[in-house]
This record gives sequence, structure tokens and C-alpha cells, in this order.
Amino acid sequence: MAPQTRTKPQIAIMNAVHDLPVLVARDKGFFRDEGLDLEFVTTPGMAQATTSHTVKFDSVFERPLDSVYNEGGIDCYRMCEWGIMKRAVEANAQGLRGRKIVALGASMSKFAIVVARDSTIYEPEMLKNTPIAVTPNNGSEFTTLKMMEGFLTPEHVKRTNVGSMLKRLEAVRDGKVAAASLMEPWISVAQKWGLRILIESHSTRAEAAGDDEAEGIAANTLARALIVEPETLLLDER
Repeated sequence: MAPQTRTKPQIAIMNAVHDLPVLVARDKGFFRDEGLDLEFVTTPGMAQATTSHTVKFDSVFERPLDSVYNEGGIDCYRMCEWGIMKRAVEANAQGLRGRKIVALGASMSKFAIVVARDSTIYEPEMLKNTPIAVTPNNGSEFTTLKMMEGFLTPEHVKRTNVGSMLKRLEAVRDGKVAAASLMEPWISVAQKWGLRILIESHSTRAEAAGDDEAEGIAANTLARALIVEPETLLLDER
């Protein structure tokens, strides 16, 4: 549905890992309490098990979540802060549907670089000039650079694309790559498969919305901020 024909803003949701604050605010009525009438749309993403492994990587705007936004299927979505900044700038340059950062995410994503159980790599600096599987221009790549910057200079941090997070896990397991950058719940899957965590970090997130929707969407900052108050979360248990 085109943005101009909608009666309420559409908010992207994927899973509890990406969107727990939004899901809690929706289920507890925090958006409604703030006078926000929203529609929640389940969208694809690179961390989803159901996302195709043949995603186009040449342009960030052809990826699942971005393409849904560009086609008007959602008005607000979230991903790593660096990724949102890149898309906000490049969308304007390419004449695509505009977007702006309207809020910082109410949660952070955990990332880790994993290696095979029998890998001879035990320290981050041992990955010098060794490709690490990431999603180009997404949180896994930017967070990989952040994790490695204390051990290697950027020119020695090599990244490669082998597909979705499931494909990265399989590539490490099968010896096709030495390491992969993953987020939860795939870090837990990696541990279940016997892979080793080499280093961990967190990725800050940001909310993006189109210019027409930004004024109304920005109000959800207050609604979602309520979920971090312990007394609010404990109301149902008293």
C-alpha cells in the first residue's frame, strides 16, 4: 500500500532479538497509552531463518527490509545505527524514498565472531588477513570492524560475504571460512554446534522513518522508553 493512502503508520517487526522493546510496548499497550495508533508488519531480514539465501548484496536497497520500506510496505524500521546512517545519506543521493533517524533503538544487539571448534585461531589478532564472513554494510560488518580495531589495523581486517547467518555458520562448520560474525540467536546456535566464540561486542540500533511519518513516529520514543522502568514491567506480577 502506498504511504499516501494509509490511515496509520506501519511499523516493522521481525523477532524478539531485533524488536523486543517494540513487541513489549505493543503487547502492554504503551503505544496506545501515548495516543499512537500503529499497524505492525512482520518483515524479512538477514537474521531471519526464513530469509532467502540468494539475497542481492550489491545494493543495500535491494535487501529484504530495505526493499519493503522503499516500496512503501512499512514506514518505520530499525537496524544498526551505522547502517541507518548509510542508508539515510545514500537514499537521498539515489533519489529513493527518504528516511531519517527519529530515535536511538531501545535495545542493543549482541554480536560475536565465531570459529570452528578445532580452529587454531585463539586470539582476535590471529585473524590478520583472514576473511571473516559478514553481511556487507550491515551491523555484522560494522561491529566486526569495531571488535577488531583494538587488535588489527583496518587494512588487515578482511571481510567476505557467504550469505545469511545460517550460511555463515555452515561455512565455518564446513571449513569454507575461518570465522563468521553473528548475532543472537545465531550465536547460541553456533555454540550448540560446537563452534567457539572468539570475541563479543554490542551494536547500537536506531529507528528510521520517512519524512512524512517522522513527526508521529518520534513519539514512540517515550512509549518504548517505559519498558526499561522495572516498576512498569512488574505491574503484572504484583
